[in-house]
Amino acid sequence: MTEISPTPHIEIADTVRWLERAVIGLNLCPFAKAPHVKGQIHYAVSEAKGLEGLRDELIEQLQALAVLPAEERETVLLIVPQMLRDFLEFNDFLDEADAVLQELDLEGEFQIASFHPDFQFADTEPDDITNFTNRSPYPTLHLIREASIDRAVEAFPEAEMIYETNMATMEKLGLDGWKALDVGPTP
Repeated sequence: MTEISPTPHIEIADTVRWLERAVIGLNLCPFAKAPHVKGQIHYAVSEAKGLEGLRDELIEQLQALAVLPAEERETVLLIVPQMLRDFLEFNDFLDEADAVLQELDLEGEFQIASFHPDFQFADTEPDDITNFTNRSPYPTLHLIREASIDRAVEAFPEAEMIYETNMATMEKLGLDGWKALDVGPTP
């Protein structure tokens, strides 16, 4: 597992650029800015070559997150550049990720959100601009503390409106606007 360092991996730099320009810049997640500014987001680049190795890295990151206070590590972005490039394979792995939460008895304490370069919501076409709300430069597992979600929802009483607001934001931005953000992987 690779941690963020003074000379970060290009995958981390690309992910930070996406976070700053899209997630925070477009306010797709109103809860992302504070942990970013406070340095409480941990970036980990998976070096796994197979699903078992990725599962082991996921366990390692969840266990590390569980023992650290939120003030030190609020959340983790586990970036998976070497595998799960096919969205359906990535989506299938999410079942395994949820099983890991159960096995570690961390259900209710953590959630795993998903981001992917080809993310597609059910009942949408692949090129539907609303899919871009969850499109990241690389397949990414976002490990989130449930307590953080609860606090965020208290601070943002209309949290259920975020999804609809994001759809409207993306429709207004359009594909050309998204491309102008330059939030894909570095070639």
